Amino acid sequence: PQVQYMPDMYVSVPYNVNGAEGLNGKPVNLKPVAGTVKRGGYPAYDILDTNEGYEKAKNELKNPLEITEDNLTNGKAMYDIYCAVCHGKKGDGNGILTERDKFAGIPNYKDRELTEGSIYHVIMHGKNLMGSHASQMTPTERWQVVQYVEKLKADLK
Repeated sequence: PQVQYMPDMYVSVPYNVNGAEGLNGKPVNLKPVAGTVKRGGYPAYDILDTNEGYEKAKNELKNPLEITEDNLTNGKAMYDIYCAVCHGKKGDGNGILTERDKFAGIPNYKDRELTEGSIYHVIMHGKNLMGSHASQMTPTERWQVVQYVEKLKADLK
C-alpha cells in the first residue's frame, strides 16, 4: 500500500466559511465591505432601461456634483474619449464617424430636449444606435460628462 505523508493534506476537514461558526467556534460576520458593488452591478442607479425609465430620469434625476473647473475639465476629457467620435467636439453631431459616413442622424445637442437626468440615463443604458457607456466610466465621470454636455449645449444656442 502507498504511504501517505501528511494525511491531513489528502483528507482535509471541510469548513463552511459562510456558516454560523468560524474556525474558533465564534460566529462569523462576513458582510460585504461598505461601498462595494457586486460584479455586473451598478451603484445606486435603479432606473430601468424603458421609455418610462427614461422619462423618470429626465424629470427627476439631478446631478449630485457641483459645477467646478475640475469637473468640467475631466468631463471634457471623458467626452473627447467616448463621445466626440460620434457627437463631435462641439456637440453638433458632426463627429469623425459621421464625416466618414459610418453613422447618419447623430443628434445635435441644440435640437434636443435634454436634461441632466436624460443625459445620464442614456450614458447608463444607451438609446437608439448609441450603446451603454456605463462600464467605461465611473459614476463620477458620467456626471462630469453630463456637466460638459450641458455646457456644449449652452454654447450651441
